[in-house]
Amino acid sequence: MTSKYKLGIALSGGGARGIAHIGVLAALEEHYIVPEVISGTSAGSIVGALYASGLRPAEILEAFKESSLFKTINVGLPIAGLTNLNYLKERLAEFIKEDSFEALHKPLFVAISNLNKGEEEIVCTGPLFDVVVASSSIPLVFKPVMINNQTYVDGGLLRNLPAEPVKELCDLVIGVNVMPHVQVSNKKVDSMVDIAFRGFDLTIWNNSQLDLAVCDVLIEPLALLDYTILSFHKAEEIYEIGYLETLSKMSKIEQLIEDMQSSDVE
Repeated sequence: MTSKYKLGIALSGGGARGIAHIGVLAALEEHYIVPEVISGTSAGSIVGALYASGLRPAEILEAFKESSLFKTINVGLPIAGLTNLNYLKERLAEFIKEDSFEALHKPLFVAISNLNKGEEEIVCTGPLFDVVVASSSIPLVFKPVMINNQTYVDGGLLRNLPAEPVKELCDLVIGVNVMPHVQVSNKKVDSMVDIAFRGFDLTIWNNSQLDLAVCDVLIEPLALLDYTILSFHKAEEIYEIGYLETLSKMSKIEQLIEDMQSSDVE
């Protein structure tokens, strides 16, 4: 079966590390490589929604910096109750004219986790903003989002890199994983924060394996390991890491596209 689109991109969750996705998109566009289909989880869904709405990478970066699209949060159980993400919904409405998947310029798939059913869901139709907010609602930090009488939280809980839905539509898929897996055998993991972060990392790594395998090119910047999911104040540095890592993979990406185009001619 011939794919409907040539190139798609899957953007993982990862909090502040997700700002690297913007650098990835900027490097691709500089080389006239423009993904036609996007998927994303959590931070990846935010960047993906803005990109699918027609914003250019430079505009998305400014949106993150000037509008505080990601608010810095404190790790831990909030004593006064969980924080909602109404702020994110308001900011999305500033940049995206219509609260609808169908109104976007490009197809977008967003991963969310249904707490009632204990299942992942991939959404690509209907109202947009609540789905993106749900995909970004880190459990025990942000309030879950109610959609159609179901309770949803961060898509990364069950699927942090939704590449498979893109692969079903596209000849080539670029996967961007900002939560690379590494061993920490020489480092103590004994504080509550260390254990929480490490547990989060391992959960994400485990649920990403099948999607990582379907990516034709994987962009996985190891330099992001020096940043946490809360390093929002280092947006420029994180952006640059995504940009440079993509440039390092550019020859492979261009070769795959050239091979695809050659096979189409034949």
